Amino acid sequence: MKIYDKLIKPQKVKLNNGKIIDIKPSKTPIILIILIISMIISIKVTGFDLLILIERGNEFFVILRDMVPPNIEYMPSVWKPLFDTIKMSVLGSFIGAVTVIPFAIIASNNIVKNKIVLSIARLFLSIIRTLPTLVIALIATYMFGLGTMAGTIAIGLFTFAYVGKQLYELIETVDMGSYEAAEAIGASKASAFVTSIIPQVLPSFLSVSLFCFEGNVRYASILGYVGAGGLGVILNEKIGWREYSSVGMILVALFVTVVIIEWISHYLRVKLT
Repeated sequence: MKIYDKLIKPQKVKLNNGKIIDIKPSKTPIILIILIISMIISIKVTGFDLLILIERGNEFFVILRDMVPPNIEYMPSVWKPLFDTIKMSVLGSFIGAVTVIPFAIIASNNIVKNKIVLSIARLFLSIIRTLPTLVIALIATYMFGLGTMAGTIAIGLFTFAYVGKQLYELIETVDMGSYEAAEAIGASKASAFVTSIIPQVLPSFLSVSLFCFEGNVRYASILGYVGAGGLGVILNEKIGWREYSSVGMILVALFVTVVIIEWISHYLRVKLT
């Protein structure tokens, strides 16, 4: 009972000046208990078995050993799907980042005061954000056929949702003084937004878009599993045929590409900040 009182009830502490204050108990023990219970339930529900992981985990390294050395002769067949993956990422990232701008503005509570409009805009962004990229790509392949068109749309929608949330949160944190001053001297809302808000959020917006583009290159490489083109097509094919040396060559090419893109993106983000 004493432990319960310490965890739940506020503790009275007497200061040097004789004043008595109440110190609220820390919620850390309760949070830890909830986390432990949640983990136990998760282990039961998922059927996780650490012993099986220890016994069979080495099979993962068996496949990795089969990928070494990579089949360099397969590299000519990798170039086109690799370029398709990059093209999907560039175009999808650009389309998604640009088209979401008006939606992000509408979803910003310091620009739009109508709560109904705000709720609809944020709900729309949330719905798009909850759709898995692979599911979007699969739907797009039914609508537009197999190929990079479906992959580009899937990446574009993912970028739309991710950048949209980041952008409206950026807009909500800006200093509104210049915006209000522009309106006070007779500028329209659109003109005030362009001259006072955009300069404040543009560097961060470009940085977020570049960061999203980095991830899109990796995501695009698996969209071929549902027929959306790119590296995923040949990756799925070679894994199915257990040609792991060719899989190793594909992964090496993807790794080098991602490293180069991340380096360039990081350099640009540093220049923007």
